[in-house]
Amino acid sequence: MGLMVNLLNMVFGGGRNVVRDTVEVFRENAEAGAQRSVDVQIAAMQGYQAEFRQSERAPFDRIMDGVNRLPRPAMALGCLGLFVSAMVDPVWFAQRMAGIALVPEPLWWLLGVVVSFYFGARHQAKGQEFQRAIAQSVGQVPQVVKGLKQLRSLEQEEGALPRDENAALTAWRERKDARAATM
Repeated sequence: MGLMVNLLNMVFGGGRNVVRDTVEVFRENAEAGAQRSVDVQIAAMQGYQAEFRQSERAPFDRIMDGVNRLPRPAMALGCLGLFVSAMVDPVWFAQRMAGIALVPEPLWWLLGVVVSFYFGARHQAKGQEFQRAIAQSVGQVPQVVKGLKQLRSLEQEEGALPRDENAALTAWRERKDARAATM
């Protein structure tokens, strides 16, 4: 019996597992491979986060961002203003539209190009900011998952999370029970 125990300890136990070590020569340890994969993903996300993190913006940049936000609301409110002015003072509106009819067609084309480039560039810039925000939030996924696991483990322990009772609700229930008992 002692010889069998020594042989099994040599193959499976002790400080080394000969069978596992031999198998890992031919096949990757799945758990270790998964951990390496997670480590690579975390490192990549941290790299993205560091690359795209925005530092404090200069006052000029903030002012220019504010100015860049004006054209769309101005055009939308201007169009609504045209409808209102057509109803309030049709003659005044007709005079303005007659003036617009005199604008040559190449100038309309130029206005279309300027507006298209403005909104196209703005769309691209906002799209890139959105991608940066996604990269930053994805980089925080491991911390969130770790926090959720900790909360679940606390929740499973009996009495680990104190349940605060609502004093007003407790008093109401006691009064309700007292009334029901008297009836």
